[in-house]
This record gives sequence, structure tokens and C-alpha cells, in this order.
Amino acid sequence: MKFLDLAKVFIRSGSGGAGAISFRREKFIEYGGPDGGDGGRGGSVWAQAADGLNTLIDFRYQQHFFAENGKSGMGKQRSGASGGDKILVVPVGTEILDEDKETIIADLTEIGQRVLLAKGGNGGFGNLHFKTSVNQAPRRSNPGQEGVERILWLRLKLIADVGLLGMPNAGKSTFLAATSNARPKIADYPFTTLTPNLGVVGVDQTEFVVADVPGLIEGANAGRGLGDLFLGHIERCSVLLHLVDCTSNDPIKDYHTIVKEIEAYGTKLTSKPRLTVLNKIDALDEQARLLLEQEFTERLNSDILVMSAVSGENVENVLRELKKFVIKDNGENSIQSETERDDSPWNI
Repeated sequence: MKFLDLAKVFIRSGSGGAGAISFRREKFIEYGGPDGGDGGRGGSVWAQAADGLNTLIDFRYQQHFFAENGKSGMGKQRSGASGGDKILVVPVGTEILDEDKETIIADLTEIGQRVLLAKGGNGGFGNLHFKTSVNQAPRRSNPGQEGVERILWLRLKLIADVGLLGMPNAGKSTFLAATSNARPKIADYPFTTLTPNLGVVGVDQTEFVVADVPGLIEGANAGRGLGDLFLGHIERCSVLLHLVDCTSNDPIKDYHTIVKEIEAYGTKLTSKPRLTVLNKIDALDEQARLLLEQEFTERLNSDILVMSAVSGENVENVLRELKKFVIKDNGENSIQSETERDDSPWNI
């Protein structure tokens, strides 16, 4: 299934039915009086979050969603039928934006969550409604209220606990494949990852969701590369895992490139906890590993974790560190002591 995280839709709620002008005409009833019924209410347009969806691809092929109009009233005091509602079924994590693509109308983050996008118009009054003591044969009724037309944008932000950051080929997809059942595309060239991937990771009888997005390059905030298009998918994460490729020509520069792009992107990413890990240490000898780790520790003034997603070295330790902050962010009792927090290799 093709991944799509942004879609434009046109919606219209149903118009209310018109009220009827009618008079009771029966044999032997001389003064029947008015008996025109009211029009039915128009249908509304709703959005509802559903389980089992992870893309907005359905809205690529259908962009118009119209609720039914209400039926007109009839004689014998019969009201018109109400129009049926229209429901847009969207994945959990979908934001609904106004036409300006900035104003957030709703953020559907739970299964079954539902929001009204366009209310149906009220039905018009029939002439029975206008009967008074001084006007016992009114010949007027109301038309139904017009429906509401809107242009909206749907933007999907994946629900995950951990978001992966790094340059292209930093080993993010390899890490996801090594720790979960996800099978992202892996190759030895940049931008192997073209769309976000999710994987469920387990450690010490605890599971959490990890999101892998395309790698960032310098100038991503100005439109270069792919990663900046998908950074919204890790805005909901509890913690960010920043992977640095040890085999790069300049790992320190790669690290600062990602940090600058995150700062330029803005939003909530800059304030999230971020764990920096040197990846692919299996490609270095012991002396080179120690020198690189020492250099990072001095430059960042913080402890650094090292691992190899390919060989599995220290991967479990990294998962345990991630688990601590996922549990903390979820409001459960943190298993991390104050001493551990002081010594933790987190760069915030």
C-alpha cells in the first residue's frame, strides 16, 4: 500500500429540507386548517479515527465528501426525513487543518475519537408552525438552511514512542529491522528509506513503537532531500534516538548537521530528550572506537553510547535506555533513579 501523509478534501454538509404549505382538506371538515410539516435536517460531516489504517491513500482517489440533504416536509403534518451523515475514516494520529494548512481544527489521537467538521442545515418550518389566533390559514413556510462547504487538509503524524534521527545510511533502518519484525528496505546507498516505517520493539517484557523516517542532509529545512518532509511523524515521540555513523568521514560534523536541521525545523522536536548513539562500531578497531568515543564525550560534554545494529553489540543497552524515558513520558513509575539520571548519556 502506498504511503500518503497529506491529503486535501472538499466537504459539504447537507442542506435542510423545505417546509411544506398544505391545508387539511377532508370531506365534512369545513375548517381543516394548515397541516404542512417541517423539513428534515441535513446530514453532517464527521471525521473518525479508526484502527488498522496507517496511510491517507484512500483520499488520493476520493476527495469530495457530501452529506445527504434533508427531505422536504409534506401535508398531514408529516416532517421530512433527515439526511444521512458522512463519515471520513482516518488513521489514528491524523490532524485536520483548515484551508490555510496552519489552523488545527482537530487532532485525532485515539481509536474511535470523532469530531464534527460541518454541521447539517436545519429543516425549514411548514405553514403549520406559523398558525396563530389572528392568522389561522398561513401561506408561508421556511426553506431549509443551507449546508456548509469547506476545504480541509488531512495530515497524518504517526503515533510512536521513539523516533530515529540521522544522516542517510546512519543505520536507522538496520536498527529497526534488527530490533523488531519490521522489514524496511536496506541498502548501501543514501535515501534507501523513502517513507516512514514503524516497528514494535521489546526489551525486558516492555514493548514500545519505533518510527524510522528518511535521513536528513544539510539544508533539509530549505527543501533539500527527503527527511524534512517526514519530521512531523516523530513530533509525537517520547524520545529521539540520534544515530551517528562511525564510518563517516566526519562523524562530529554529521552530528551537528542533524542538530542544526532539527533546530531550524522548530516545533517540539528541539525540546524532546535525545539519545546520541555511535553506530557501526563493528567496522572500527578497538583503538579507533575509544578515540572516537572520547572525542564525542569531550565535544558534547556528555556520555555517549556505542552500538552495532548489524552485530547486535550493545543494542539491548540502547533499548533499555530508551525504555526508561518511554515509561516516564507515559506517566508510569520511572525505573530510573536520580543517580542514573545524572549519569545517563542523554543530550537534551
